[in-house]
Amino acid sequence: MNTPSTPATEGLSMEGLDIAPGFHHVAVQTDDVDATVRWYEEFLGATVEWSLDTFSPLTHARLPGIKKLVEVKKGHVRFHVFDRAGHSRGGPDPLGYQYQHIGITVNRPEDLARLRERWLRVRERTDLRWARDEPPSDIVADADGVQSLYVLDPNGLELEFIYFPGAGT
Repeated sequence: MNTPSTPATEGLSMEGLDIAPGFHHVAVQTDDVDATVRWYEEFLGATVEWSLDTFSPLTHARLPGIKKLVEVKKGHVRFHVFDRAGHSRGGPDPLGYQYQHIGITVNRPEDLARLRERWLRVRERTDLRWARDEPPSDIVADADGVQSLYVLDPNGLELEFIYFPGAGT
């Protein structure tokens, strides 16, 4: 497959590079690593894969004040949950440049209803502090039958769970 050339890439060959689209993890900055990890465990059934409390000079330069990082995983989806000393707790500017949400596919449409109910139960049964105390969305469907559910994690980060009819994940 040939990569199209643009004025910015003219003369810069991709030949010999083995780069294929792939997604490894989403990094979640929080002021409470343990509570955030607990939420992903309880809501998604994610498991802790590993944790770090020592970091390279590059990591300290990129993320001043980092103290702890924990990877939680469910299926092929990984979240790297970390904290930083001096975090503002103010959250990102809602109109600023940032990733707006993460989309995660599910295998069956009924998984969306189960996730919505599970979110409500976990929210009711945990004593976590929520950055945005908003319920999950209704399950919505577009003209092609694609169905979506939007939920927030305790940090106010939005996750979209998506069912694509007739397609695998």
